[in-house]
Amino acid sequence: HGTDVMAKVWMHNGFLQVEGRKMSKSEGNFVTIHELLETEKFGGRKWPGEVLRLAMLMTHYREPIDFSVRRLAEAENRLNKWASLIEDRRFAESNVSAPDTVGFLSDDLSTPFALQTLGDMGSEADLRLSLELLGIDIDGYVARRDRQASELAAEVDVAAFVERRLAFIREKNWAEADRIRDELLTQGIQLKDGKDPATGERVTTWEVKR
Repeated sequence: HGTDVMAKVWMHNGFLQVEGRKMSKSEGNFVTIHELLETEKFGGRKWPGEVLRLAMLMTHYREPIDFSVRRLAEAENRLNKWASLIEDRRFAESNVSAPDTVGFLSDDLSTPFALQTLGDMGSEADLRLSLELLGIDIDGYVARRDRQASELAAEVDVAAFVERRLAFIREKNWAEADRIRDELLTQGIQLKDGKDPATGERVTTWEVKR
C-alpha cells in the first residue's frame, strides 16, 4: 500500500516595527497595508504597492521588518533607478544574471542579497526576470508613477513655477527661489537642478514625491 508523506516547513518571521518600535495598537503606531496604499496616514502620502513590497523584501524574513518613511523612500529610489536602467538601456557588461537571483532565493529566501545584484544585471531581460521572480511589476509601477506625475502637472502648473524660480535665481533672489522650491515640495513635487551638458546653462527637472 502506498503511503502519503506530507512535509511541513516552519518559517518564523521577525516582528514588524514602525520607525524602530514594535507595531501595536497600544503604541499608537498601528498601520495597515490598505492605509499605506490608500491614505496619507504614514509620511503624509500614499505609497505604491511595489514600494511596500520592495521595502519588505529588503529585510530577510527572519529579521524584524522596520517600516519607516526613510525605508520606503529608499525602496522607491531603487525602483526608479531600475526603471531608468531599463528606459536608458544602460547595462554594463556583467556576468550577473537571473540565475544568480534564483540562487539567492533558493538559499533560505535571501531576498536582501538577491536585491543587491539587480543593479549589476548584464541585460534588460535578466533584470526584468529577476524583478518578476520577486513579484515586482516594474512596468506597472512606471505607468502609475508617470500617470500620477501627468495628473499632478496638470493640476499644478509646474512649468510656470520653474520659470519663475529660474528668473529669481538669475536675479540672485535666493529667498524667493527657495520659497517656490519649498512650496512645490509641499504639493509633492521635488525640483532637481542640473546643467545642460552642451550649453552649461541651469536646467531644472522635477519628479513626484507623493
